[in-house]
Amino acid sequence: MNNTSLFGFVLAALVVLLIPGPGVLYVVTRSLIQGRRAGLISVLGLSAGALIHVAAATLGLSAILLTSATAFGIVKALGVFYLIYLGFRTLLARHPTSDITAPKPDSLYRIFADGVMVSVLNPKIAVFFLAFLPQFVVPDQGTIPHQFLLLGLLYVALAICTDGAYALFASSIGRLINRQLMLGALPKYASGFIYLGLGVSLALADRKG
Repeated sequence: MNNTSLFGFVLAALVVLLIPGPGVLYVVTRSLIQGRRAGLISVLGLSAGALIHVAAATLGLSAILLTSATAFGIVKALGVFYLIYLGFRTLLARHPTSDITAPKPDSLYRIFADGVMVSVLNPKIAVFFLAFLPQFVVPDQGTIPHQFLLLGLLYVALAICTDGAYALFASSIGRLINRQLMLGALPKYASGFIYLGLGVSLALADRKG
């Protein structure tokens, strides 16, 4: 790829990534409630899921989601179900009766796995890659699949940086919040309803917007 196309892609990708979306909301929630490590692990989970979308776009499989309403609907339904499940799992989790004991945090493995699933089961990401990446492909500068792969990997690398910045900022804010707020039931209900909100947002999504 030529330098002009690559530079234009980086600028456009940063604009997209810096605008808060569902992924950022997920990262910020984890960071506020469980701290910096949990926030960064959630970033890695989302990025791992995005890599699967990059591979699918490179192989042309994502085009099925763009052209088939049935395939898009199935993946979207799975994503909605998983987010709703996460929401109710969080809301219905047993909460300690002691006012000075913090709720048991999710394991880092669970946080990573949830991030992967949230990303993989969002068909909007696949459609986004198919709509966004081709605008920066230069046919006479190499094979299209290779350029798709390069741009996809670069996008994920940029996402790790921007989402990581959100995680660090949110975790810093979390440390400043009154400790008693973080020990009560507020974090559980906040994260539970955020998951449900993400599920509703995905349920309302279509292939075009």
